[in-house]
Amino acid sequence: MDLFEELRREYEFGLASISGVARKFGVHRRMVREAIESSIPMRLPAKERPRPTIGPVAGFIDEILEADRQAPRKQRHTAHRIWVRITSERSSYPIAESTVRRYVRQRKRTLGLRVVPEAFVPQQYAWGDEAQVDWYEADVDLDDERVTVQVFAMRSMASGAAFHRAYLRATQQAFLEAHELGFHYLGGTFRRLRYDNLGSAVKKILRGFRREETARFVAFRSHWNFEASFCTPGEGHEKGGVEGEVGTFRRNHLVPVPAARDLEDLNALLLAGCREDEVRRIDGRRKRWVRRWRSSASICCHWPARASIWWR
Repeated sequence: MDLFEELRREYEFGLASISGVARKFGVHRRMVREAIESSIPMRLPAKERPRPTIGPVAGFIDEILEADRQAPRKQRHTAHRIWVRITSERSSYPIAESTVRRYVRQRKRTLGLRVVPEAFVPQQYAWGDEAQVDWYEADVDLDDERVTVQVFAMRSMASGAAFHRAYLRATQQAFLEAHELGFHYLGGTFRRLRYDNLGSAVKKILRGFRREETARFVAFRSHWNFEASFCTPGEGHEKGGVEGEVGTFRRNHLVPVPAARDLEDLNALLLAGCREDEVRRIDGRRKRWVRRWRSSASICCHWPARASIWWR
């Protein structure tokens, strides 16, 4: 009955196409025609066939999806993340990822959870040419208390390797400290770093691409000898590399909501996640290739003795 109501409403006020409605809801066109003709199904639904493959883990998947209703929107499970958990927590039930994806898609539609397809445009960068920087929020359990932390992310665009570090607040001190720690982790500085127009670096947005930067950030940038590039206001997709990195890292290492004793313990978990991701393939590349450009002459890899004065 509920499905027929949704089909009728979509046909009347939405797509107005039988084939379009059938594709959207994953049903046969015959069922759409029946729903248009009558609001009451004229035949009993077919008996559900046994599912020997998905059956043993269906309850586990349903528990995860139900728990996601209470989780932060950006820290909910994807089908891939659920499959990874099944392989590690229910290893006695081997199952293909495609089977899990089909079941999760069906259950999310039933539960009314939104499924958004992701699109990616491949890009190529020279080694050490650019990194992208961003802040994002994440919910964590620190000492059994739910806390929203601010996480700094720096992503190398050539290798895809990234550095993540959490703070209680996104202050300028934390911003500059995270840069230095990120440079050390990734093996050097970059010729150009791309940012949003965040207050830790930008005092005022001027006409075009010009910015009035904060004095402390200008001194920091001059010290480390890199160029700062800022996105057009409201156009975060201009640094899509780090935006995609944030989503991938959140889904793989912050789902389910992590628990830690304190911020230091949490950052140890994030650093372990960064190292784990270095062996992940991206379009045939391995993230660990980031080490190849440690000695590149085109990159400023100096570590001044007084570098930490910028954030202490």
